[in-house]
Amino acid sequence: MFTPIRTRRLTLRPVTMDDLDDVYAYQRRPDVCRWMLGNEPRSREQSRESVAAMTNEDALRAEGDVLTLAAEANGRVTGTVELVWRSQADRTAEIGYVFNPEFSGRGLATEAVAALLGWGFEEFGLHRVYGRCHAGNEASARLMTRLGMRCEARHVESYLFRGEWTDQLVFAMLAREWLSRPGQTRGRGTVAPARKSVRGV
Repeated sequence: MFTPIRTRRLTLRPVTMDDLDDVYAYQRRPDVCRWMLGNEPRSREQSRESVAAMTNEDALRAEGDVLTLAAEANGRVTGTVELVWRSQADRTAEIGYVFNPEFSGRGLATEAVAALLGWGFEEFGLHRVYGRCHAGNEASARLMTRLGMRCEARHVESYLFRGEWTDQLVFAMLAREWLSRPGQTRGRGTVAPARKSVRGV
């Protein structure tokens, strides 16, 4: 079983079907779906299917796997964060996140994404993590910038979004950059080898 990640205010742990109410609370919101490719506000049944899929994303066992964690605060799921294992050879993953705007302005999304970045670099042994967002999604771009990720590229009109050609921003960070951040501690003191799987798997 994956060992939950605990921060000052959050517990990051695998998603369960008991999270349906909290996940549906934000998946049904148009402002949450605004920047999501191909996603309109979801019905409760669609959210049930989404949560069921996320319950299977509980470990990085092989290249291409997704680790999705619920960010829980005071008994409520505020959002989810995920790592997609893009390349075992290159020790690279992509980070993603969706949060309920009800909890915005408290730094919870930043805290959760930082915790998963730390796990990816310090426990899983990643070399590079990148994230992508719609060029108009200023909140997402600011979050990645706050975490010290650099904007490496602006892919001009690189994909169709709601019928229009759209720019995409790409942010990234290396393990050595993460570990050299002011005040950053090095977890257990070593970076895991590339072949290491999720704790306990």
